[in-house]
Amino acid sequence: MIAKLVAALVSPLGTAWLLGLLALGLAAGARRWGWRRGGTAAGWAGLAAVGWLWLWATPLASDALRGALENQSGPRTVAAVAPAPVLVVLGGGVQGASPPQRPHPNLGAAADRVWHAARLYHAGKAPKVLLSGGVLGAGDGSEAEAMQTLLLDLGVPASALLLEGGSHNTGTNAALSARLLAAQNIDTVILVTSALHMPRARQAFERAGLTVIPAPTDFEVIPRPFSALRLLPDTEALDGSARAFKEIVGRLAGR
Repeated sequence: MIAKLVAALVSPLGTAWLLGLLALGLAAGARRWGWRRGGTAAGWAGLAAVGWLWLWATPLASDALRGALENQSGPRTVAAVAPAPVLVVLGGGVQGASPPQRPHPNLGAAADRVWHAARLYHAGKAPKVLLSGGVLGAGDGSEAEAMQTLLLDLGVPASALLLEGGSHNTGTNAALSARLLAAQNIDTVILVTSALHMPRARQAFERAGLTVIPAPTDFEVIPRPFSALRLLPDTEALDGSARAFKEIVGRLAGR
């Protein structure tokens, strides 16, 4: 809970909001007590709020930050992934079914995780696939069950699937998966998650005592030539920056 609060406050939008409140407070104090420097300080705080928000809303800055995180594990082909006893696929890309409005799993932006797990399984990288993800909302099925439905459709047999449906964040993904695998004397896993999430997820699984072979997917940042348009604010870039800040804070909290 604390890590989530800190992540929200240090995110670009949260920091700009705090600076904006500081600017309002300084301006109010300057008017009430005649503090001349308060008005100047308020102006600088307001300018900092706008500038900070603008910076992380630009595709150039957002891509640089996300790319630095994604490249820590680096893109790798299926052939380059070493074999292991089990693939572990983390939830976060699929919502469970919630009839009658949503009778089937809903694919999110990070559903590449499930597709990539199927590719790795069919390439013979692991005989078992552990699906880790709990219930996100009341009335929903677990993410593990949702991923199971998709993997069955992608030709992965039910006999190869293990479900861990009690976790609700990366830390419990790792802890509960490690406990389940310890009962089967497995200490090495191929970890499948989004490239942006991989550094934090890998840290959590290694802290849980597992040897991790990273198999990142869902890369967001593709190298592109410079364009002046990449200096203009964009809501998608701002969202990407916020998610990158969340990963950084979560990783620091994990230490």
